[in-house]
Amino acid sequence: MKLKTSVAAMILSIATTPLLAHEFWIDSKKFQVETGENIAAYTKNGQNFKGIDLAYFTKRAARFDRIDAGVAKPVEARLGDSPVFDKPIEQDGLFTLVYQTNPDRITYKEWEKFNNFIEHKAFGDVLSKHQKRGLSEEQFTETYTRFAKGLFAVGDGAGRDTQQGLEVEIVALKNPYTDDLNSVLPVQVFYREMPRINAQVEIFERDANGETAVTTLQTDEDGIANIPVKSGYTYLLDHVVLREPSPELAEKTGAVWETLWAALTFEVR
Repeated sequence: MKLKTSVAAMILSIATTPLLAHEFWIDSKKFQVETGENIAAYTKNGQNFKGIDLAYFTKRAARFDRIDAGVAKPVEARLGDSPVFDKPIEQDGLFTLVYQTNPDRITYKEWEKFNNFIEHKAFGDVLSKHQKRGLSEEQFTETYTRFAKGLFAVGDGAGRDTQQGLEVEIVALKNPYTDDLNSVLPVQVFYREMPRINAQVEIFERDANGETAVTTLQTDEDGIANIPVKSGYTYLLDHVVLREPSPELAEKTGAVWETLWAALTFEVR
């Protein structure tokens, strides 16, 4: 029965992914655990910090790492796993999960839907660039890749979030489990390991009852945004890069636009 359930979850997640090109993140019912306790983490896809659990699918994952005490190593996950990670952590400190997907595709039948996405993510005047390239405003394809990190506290939760070499990445500049935040957590956004300046960060704030509030901030000249936070709340931070795909990727996927999605999830002690 368990095998059938896992396979069904895997098939459902595969079937629904192209329809839900929204936020993708690492989630858990507990971001703070005792030493030796299991961390059960899920990959989710949806909106407003609510979505479906995506079972682990080998062809979807380009990278899935765990970082214990600053040391990264691959997660041994099996096809159909949900949660995608469910293991005891024996070492105190800040524990990080990193998940990168392979590129996927979505096709827009009309410009309006794509334009809603452009406005929501504050990409500016994309239409003129689209038209200048001589592209159709109907039946065009976007390819997208996800770069998600989840920060967990094991025992004392001590440690620092650091860059993990993701093409687009959000890094917490303070530890949400140990540092005196004074209601603000500074984060830095990177694209190709360089600070992402004047870029939108979308903030999803979830309370203990599952209610979510959504706000946005812009990064400064150093790629830093100061995120207002509250004790006991869970956060998803999201940032998206829009660019033209490389000739190789365009030929392979048929896409005329490419997006790179960075996500960071954590709780505030």
